[in-house]
Amino acid sequence: MNQSWPDRYLNRELSLLAFHRRVLSMAEDASLPLLERLQFLCISSSNLDEFFEVRVASLRKKRAHGLKTTGVDEVEIFPLLQQIRERVADMVQNQYAVFNDDLIPALASEGVCFLRRDQWNEDQRAWLKRHMKQNLMPIISPLGIDPAHPFPKVANKCLHFIVSLEGKDAFGREHRMAIVPAPRSLSRTVLLPERISGVPYGFVFLSSIMHAFVKNLFPGMEVTGCYQFRLTRDTELYLDEEEMADLRQEVEGRLQTSRRFGRGVRLEVPDNCPDDVAGYLIDRFELSSEDVFKVEGPVNLSRLAEVYKQVKNPDLKFQPFVPSMPAGLMGAEDVFALLDKRDILIHHPFQSFEPVIKLVEQAATDPDVLAIKQTLYRAGNHSRIVDALCRAARNGKEVNVVVELRARFDEAENLHLSEALLQSGAHVVYGVVGYKAHAKMLMVVRRQGRRLVRYTHLGTGNYHGVTTRLYTDFGLLTSDREIGEDAHKLFQELTGLGRASRLKKMIQAPFDLHRTLIEHIDREIEIAGNGGTGRIIAKMNGLEDTEVIDALYRASQAGVKIDLIVRGICCLRPGMKGMSEHIRVRSVLGRFLEHTRIFYFGHGGKSEVFCSSADWLIRNLHKRVETAFPVIAHHLKQRVVREGLRYYLEDNESAWRLANNGSYVRMHPRANQSGFNAQETLLKTLAVSAKSV
Repeated sequence: MNQSWPDRYLNRELSLLAFHRRVLSMAEDASLPLLERLQFLCISSSNLDEFFEVRVASLRKKRAHGLKTTGVDEVEIFPLLQQIRERVADMVQNQYAVFNDDLIPALASEGVCFLRRDQWNEDQRAWLKRHMKQNLMPIISPLGIDPAHPFPKVANKCLHFIVSLEGKDAFGREHRMAIVPAPRSLSRTVLLPERISGVPYGFVFLSSIMHAFVKNLFPGMEVTGCYQFRLTRDTELYLDEEEMADLRQEVEGRLQTSRRFGRGVRLEVPDNCPDDVAGYLIDRFELSSEDVFKVEGPVNLSRLAEVYKQVKNPDLKFQPFVPSMPAGLMGAEDVFALLDKRDILIHHPFQSFEPVIKLVEQAATDPDVLAIKQTLYRAGNHSRIVDALCRAARNGKEVNVVVELRARFDEAENLHLSEALLQSGAHVVYGVVGYKAHAKMLMVVRRQGRRLVRYTHLGTGNYHGVTTRLYTDFGLLTSDREIGEDAHKLFQELTGLGRASRLKKMIQAPFDLHRTLIEHIDREIEIAGNGGTGRIIAKMNGLEDTEVIDALYRASQAGVKIDLIVRGICCLRPGMKGMSEHIRVRSVLGRFLEHTRIFYFGHGGKSEVFCSSADWLIRNLHKRVETAFPVIAHHLKQRVVREGLRYYLEDNESAWRLANNGSYVRMHPRANQSGFNAQETLLKTLAVSAKSV
């Protein structure tokens, strides 16, 4: 590696922020349906929430512990935090600009109106006053602040109001300040009846109602000010894995404290909040003025997602579609019989996740099925797969489930589903201490005559009924004997004890995936050095591992042509002369969240293609249990390359090119060039229009 490059790597946190900015650009895209743009605005806001909860909180903790630098680029933490502050402030300003100046007027022209307080007529004000009295006041509990009533605990990301007061209460006490929490159960927007609003959809912000009628909460006192605020806290679950005796109990305990009441990292207030009120909150939460963001509107934009659900106008949303059924599965009653004949590749969300669910449901009642083993990282509430696993256990099948309790923000759901599995008689383990179980594996063991057959599903995404309609992923269903044996060995490692086994076809992290990736890259270097054509194409969500990046730099210097499709974090710096000039990096954003991981190595015309649960991040390659599996059947390999890679390299409508300075440039069709959109093409070729069903 050429050591003369002092800035070989881009910063992880700034790269992640650049991804969040691209998501916000989707809200600014006038070619998208209006409510979809609103949805992208909500996603952008939610993304920033998590960025502060996890990434900024981690940087603050490192700095508090005396660390000076961080990341693969070894950047100084304090200047990095300042850069983050500047970029986030710019993003927040853009978020509210697109909401106030673009989306609100455009939605109003379509009959979706946000009615401000200064716009209410007498009928609307009377209706909202009754709503406050009947539906809000019985739930809301104002909290006065005095020596007997200390400043309350403010939960993470909950909407609150700080109210300044004058006068005396019923006990003769003089109050100057009160806090009014808005329970999470309350909708942040109220939909008025059409006869009252005068439009098909008339919404009023909860904050507007509170500001208008807050004096009703403090009878006999004068309200001199009312301001919304929202505190974001550090939500990382810090587990002492060396000392804990029971992972489940430890996670349960930490969820009650760390997640809701960690250290504050950000305060959002309205732009009209006086400095003295903001300063009072800053002191209470032990923050600085740099941690405060003043916004021109509701402090919780992410909760506007409820508007998307309430408005039923299909013209303001993406055209609905029905995922198609893979060839041979339409009307098939026996999934096992079909898998005895051939492998099945499913490309979500364009193709249905139903075959995977059906496999588990059929296995639950099939008298010849002896055992079912599965990993669950995220499964969601009301999961048919979890229901089928419980049914299988009650039917006497041997059911072993690896539930990852540390799946961030899904810990509570995973605790709940693991309890349901335990109650049904399934064996449940919680991964491996020190390593998150992120692999996506399902194996059914079935008696077939005198032999046992293993039916395996391997995927790039989770067994989650909702995300299979929103994320792009590949899944492989197979009865391949060697893959079944590999999956069996992996489940033994996860549920039992013993050394890592040598696998025949699959590759696993943390043991050999990292090494194998570098070996494949080195093989392309060797091919190029011998006069051949070296070729690497990889698609993933994040690229951070420096050893992999350095191997790609070596490959570029050897003349290997490399295309990387990286949705989010990318620490590799492409297009640097003498270092990475043969590497191109693009990010594709669209209607669906890109989640597929595909690794293609040309190998001199004898290409190898792998799908994987793992990104090329340090945590995936070294600190998680992951799998990569080969796609062997020629026609399936062609599908993965065409649908998962080639279409995305041809995309010139929803793709962004990464420049070597870390910035991203939106791609557009050149003159005399037709537009091409990967996701839209896959919808047309694989999915079924809802109108034709």
